[in-house]
Amino acid sequence: MEIRNLLPSDWAAVKSIYEKGITTGNATFHTSAPSWKDWDTSHLQSCRIVVEDNGILVGWAALTPVSSRCVYAGVAEVSVYVEPERSGKGIGLALLNELITLSEADGIWTLQAGYFLKILVAFASMKRQVSEPLVLGKRLANRMGSGGIQCYWKEEVTRLFNQINL
Repeated sequence: MEIRNLLPSDWAAVKSIYEKGITTGNATFHTSAPSWKDWDTSHLQSCRIVVEDNGILVGWAALTPVSSRCVYAGVAEVSVYVEPERSGKGIGLALLNELITLSEADGIWTLQAGYFLKILVAFASMKRQVSEPLVLGKRLANRMGSGGIQCYWKEEVTRLFNQINL
C-alpha cells in the first residue's frame, strides 16, 4: 500500500468511496457527495491523502477547518473513508496516523472527528495504536430520521495535544 497526496484526478474514486459511506448511514449527516469544487474549497489544501493498493485507490483522508476564526486556526475536523470491502485491514489507521503527522507539520494542534455511536467500537482498538490521547464527547449533533421519529447522535472524538510551553 502507498499513501500519497490526493490529486484532483482522484476525485471520482474519492467521491465513490464517500458515497458508499453515505449509503451506510453511519459515516456522515450528508445525504449526497458535493461537487469537486465544493469539496476542494471546504478542505485544507495541505492535509489530503489517499491510499492505493496495487494502483487502486482504496481510501482517503482529509482535514476541514472547524472555524474561520483565527483562534481556531490550529483545529481541524478529520474525515477518513475506506472502501467498505477493505475495512478492518488497518487502512483507516494508516491514513489517520499519516494525517496526524501531516497536520503537526502544518501547525494543527487539535484534530476532531465526529462518529456515529454504531462505529465508535473501532476506537477501542485504535486508541491503543494512536500515540496521542483521544477524548470522547457526547451528543454534539443529531439528524432526525424519516418522519422525525428516529434520532441519530453524532459523537465526537478529539485528539488532544500538549504542545503549550509555559
